[in-house]
Amino acid sequence: MAAPNVRTSSFSRNRSVVSSPQTPGLKCGPNGTTFVSTGIRDLDRILGGGYPLGSLVMVMEDPEAPHHMDLLRTFMSQGLVNSQPLLYASPSKDPRGFLGTLPNPGSSKEDKPTAPDPDQGESLRIAWQYRKYMENQKNAIDDYSNDFDMRKPLERQFVAGRPIDCVSLLDSSDLSVAQDHCATFLSKFPRNSSNIASVGRIAIQSFCSPLCEYSDKESDMLSFIRLLKSMLMVSNAVAIVTFPPSMLSPSSSTRLQHMADTLLSIKAIPDGDKDLEKLLTGYKDINGFLNVHKVARINTQVPVILEAQTFSMSLKKRRFLALECLNQAPVDGSSGTSYGTSGSCSGSSSKSGALDF
Repeated sequence: MAAPNVRTSSFSRNRSVVSSPQTPGLKCGPNGTTFVSTGIRDLDRILGGGYPLGSLVMVMEDPEAPHHMDLLRTFMSQGLVNSQPLLYASPSKDPRGFLGTLPNPGSSKEDKPTAPDPDQGESLRIAWQYRKYMENQKNAIDDYSNDFDMRKPLERQFVAGRPIDCVSLLDSSDLSVAQDHCATFLSKFPRNSSNIASVGRIAIQSFCSPLCEYSDKESDMLSFIRLLKSMLMVSNAVAIVTFPPSMLSPSSSTRLQHMADTLLSIKAIPDGDKDLEKLLTGYKDINGFLNVHKVARINTQVPVILEAQTFSMSLKKRRFLALECLNQAPVDGSSGTSYGTSGSCSGSSSKSGALDF
């Protein structure tokens, strides 16, 4: 029996694009973009959803601020919690030992609402139901993104039996070993259909570290990043690479930054800076600064408009990593001028201030 003819129209909706992914840890975005979480909810919001599949993320390190490690840790933990395969490379003898420093998803037991006392009235019962509803809405996004407790190590159940490949770059005279590991890893996640069965994550720490024997071969390092980006473009995977730009020549550093789809940088906060303390509110709670230089544009030429480019990094309740826009201190009533005239956070002012990146 012949199959019945199905009437189609050019106005039919492409359901494979608008439907949400079935794989945990993924989220659909505009223009057919699929995101994976950065592991930091504030950063997901800033970047418009997270890191797009097939993108290369570069993070410029600051030798005085180890906060690039926090970006790596949360990125890796989020992947392991969502059962996503992981490839980790670093200039250390035992890169697998770094897994013991990954943070664990935070528990919200202390924030869960308790049932109200029946004798307290109808208004309190309604307030409790609303709070419970908001708590359920918050837990609904746990399959995509989590708040990680930076003081609690990742539980063994998220590491044992998971596909994790750890590579040491310390004794490598060239990047052929890392290149082979990346090629083998990414071959498991080909982008050949609209159905995404699995997603891979690659984390490379201190790529240009002087501890590596290839650190003086800048042309080889540029070729490796170029090849990695080309492989990511046809894979259902995301790679984040941190590097110290001060260890490279200005031209090589610029070329690395140009090849990144998403470019971030970490900046240390000066100790005992009186002018900066007057400039910013909550100065004592700030651990460092995150600067967003470039956001990935997948399947579109429209740039992402950010609410700001520089964000403060702090720990909420001394546990959860948070990013916030820089808040300027109030106006000084004695002089009638703002404290902010002494510096600029975005570099738009003609004067160069303490936060002029």
